This record gives sequence, C-alpha cells and structure tokens, in this order.
Amino acid sequence: MEHVRWLAEPELTNPIVVAGFTGWNDAGDAASTAIRTLIQSGGIDGTGARALAEIDPEPFTDFATVRPQVRLDEHHRRHIVWPTVGIWGLSTPGADVVLVLGPEPALRWRAFSELVVGLAQHLGSPLVLTLGALLADVPHTRPVQLIGTATDHDLVERFDLERSRYEGPTGIVGVLQHALTEAGVPSASLWAAVPGYASQIPSPKAAVALVDRACAMVGMPAPVAGLARQADEYEARVSSLVADDDDLELYVSRLESMLDEMAVDDELDEMANGTVPEGEGEGQGQDEGQGQGDLGSADPDHLVEEVERFLRDRDTDD
Repeated sequence: MEHVRWLAEPELTNPIVVAGFTGWNDAGDAASTAIRTLIQSGGIDGTGARALAEIDPEPFTDFATVRPQVRLDEHHRRHIVWPTVGIWGLSTPGADVVLVLGPEPALRWRAFSELVVGLAQHLGSPLVLTLGALLADVPHTRPVQLIGTATDHDLVERFDLERSRYEGPTGIVGVLQHALTEAGVPSASLWAAVPGYASQIPSPKAAVALVDRACAMVGMPAPVAGLARQADEYEARVSSLVADDDDLELYVSRLESMLDEMAVDDELDEMANGTVPEGEGEGQGQDEGQGQGDLGSADPDHLVEEVERFLRDRDTDD
C-alpha cells in the first residue's frame, strides 16, 4: 500500500482494528490515551504491542499546524521526529488487535481513509472500531457516558449500539467510518463524553470508559489498573477546581441533579416495562444504573445531541 512503510510482518489472525486520532476528535485526550494504553498493555507475552508500520505523514499533514520535533540522542546529534500515524499489532488472550494512533490528518482525507480501509482489508479484519471523545454538559462526579454507533444492523444488535442520525460537520473519524461502510468493512465508533468545564484537563476517567467498552467488544482483557488510579486523581483535581468557583459549583450541582433524575426515570421506565426483575431496581444507585462503558444505560438521543452540538461548536470556533 502506498504511503505505508512496513516495519515488521504482521503475524496476526483476523485482527480487529482499533483506531484513534489526536486533535479534533480527542477531547480531554481520552481517545488517544485509550489507544496508547492498549499499545502499552502486556499482551500474551507481556512485551506490549509490536510496531508494524507507519503512515508517511508527508501527503496528509500540515506541518505548520502539527509541527515535527527536534530530539537529541545520547551523542547529542539532532534528529527530527515527524508526527506520524503509527500501526501496532497486539496478541491478547481474547483476540488479535491492530492499533492505529496518530494526529488527525489535515490533508487528503479521502486518500487517507482509503489507506486505512485497505489496511483493514489486507489484514482480513472482521471489525474496525474507532474511538473519539467530545465535550458535553456532563458532571465529572458521575460515571462517564458513552455512545456507540454503527450502520450495520448486525453490529447494532450484537453490541447494543445506535444507528447514527448525525448531520453536520465531522472529523476524520466520521469520514473514515463512511469510507469503511462504503467498502463493506464492518465498523463501529465509540465516543466518550468529557465535562466541558474541564476541557483543558486530560481525562483518564473517560479513557478508562473507552478502554473498558472497546475491550468488551473486542473480547480482550481491559488493562485499566494504571488508568484507574489516574482517574481518581483527575476527579480530585477537577473537584478542587470546581470548589474554588461558586458559579461553577452551582452549575455542576445542577448537572448532577439532572443526570440523577434521568437515571431514576430510566429505571422506573424499565420496571414499568418489565425489563428489570422485581426487586433489582430498588436501592440501585447511579453507579449501577449508569456504569462506565455501559452503552445501554445512557440516553442515546441526549448523547447524540451532545455529539452534534460539540461538532457544530468546534466548527464555529474554527
């Protein structure tokens, strides 16, 4: 494949491709952190993911926006590190996985998407899963809300996803999903909601939710122990920020109340419809009703609206 430089022979069996990109689709660095966590996970042999290939950044990158870095080696010789999209292979007890991570391309999105589609077809991948994160009106004190979308009916049913109805500006994740659908490659997308009032603080909590749900779909163990500790620190840091601002504290309290009321309404609806066995709905708090990574617990329409608003706001800001 043109523009792909292979570093090693991929010795994988029908690997699932999991891709994420820094930048526009990566609020709170959640998606890129999730992919990076999977890359650094041990795998079967405990050595982590193996570098398989690199996508040449020259045709796809605006280097005035995403700049290369100068590095010095142990002999103080200068080297240029280019902002490259990397491809790694990982064998786990549950499945083989190919991980794609790098900056969102600035140029030639159709060609870039065709390249990723060709990669999935070359590897015989049964599924391509993209990860993203968006800013939304959600409180940091509650479990992370996720929305998962797909166009394939079987995937929607199998993984309890939503069929996307979004119209409006999009990023490389949306373009790539369209290209995969057009090529007949099964694909799905997971988005994590990150508190808009903490947009400048990286969110390992949202990354944990993405890793948990992605690994459940792939069928591999979720390596979240290290991230979970960072998530606790993140929550304490944002709570301290909120406590120093009375207006922000009131705003977060209002978000908490709205989300709690929504959870109670959903639980009552489930009990009224007979979907919750008698007795199980009583005494269950927010953590049970809306656990991290549980797509079925979130309000899909509300989250889709948040995605749409996020994308339109980002387009207006640009």
